[in-house]
Amino acid sequence: MFIQTEATPNPATLKFLPGKVVMESGTAEFRSAEEAEVSPLAARIFEIPGVSGVYFGYDFISVSKEGQEWQHLKPAILGSIMEHFMSGKPVMGESSVLSEVQDAGGEFFDADDESIVLTIKELLETRVRPAVAQDGGDITFRGFRDGKVYLNMKGSCSGCPSSTATLKHGIQNLLRHFVPEVQEVEAV
Repeated sequence: MFIQTEATPNPATLKFLPGKVVMESGTAEFRSAEEAEVSPLAARIFEIPGVSGVYFGYDFISVSKEGQEWQHLKPAILGSIMEHFMSGKPVMGESSVLSEVQDAGGEFFDADDESIVLTIKELLETRVRPAVAQDGGDITFRGFRDGKVYLNMKGSCSGCPSSTATLKHGIQNLLRHFVPEVQEVEAV
């Protein structure tokens, strides 16, 4: 099994491409070993000292670190991913709830703004999320109120030094162009 790695705009996050589907549908993010208990793969990666976050996309795994150097962490992470896929165990445990489902329950917006929100979501889905996934992250809609769009930053986007620029200059300008009601975009 050959696992490729790619740098992301976030120096604290690396993207691992195992050459297999990781999440058939949805995504999953883990920010602690306790959260990772629902995923045999994430739990295994969190056993490595210095790992601070794990994010699963369709065909990639983003791993965030704190305090360690990638040259020390990368071989251990590659080994954990390879061992997991060779074992045949599932990526997610039976009782896990995908983050997509959790996010959907937390959305907020006025009923009068439903058509605006649908346009915002469509733009995020077709223009923003595919580009962000290439960098090992994800951005999902959280809410819309008083001209302000609230978004969740996940994977390599979470804590990325350039995420503010991406949010304010890229996404905000895109949404303002297509949806005049949007005045500002903010991460939650």
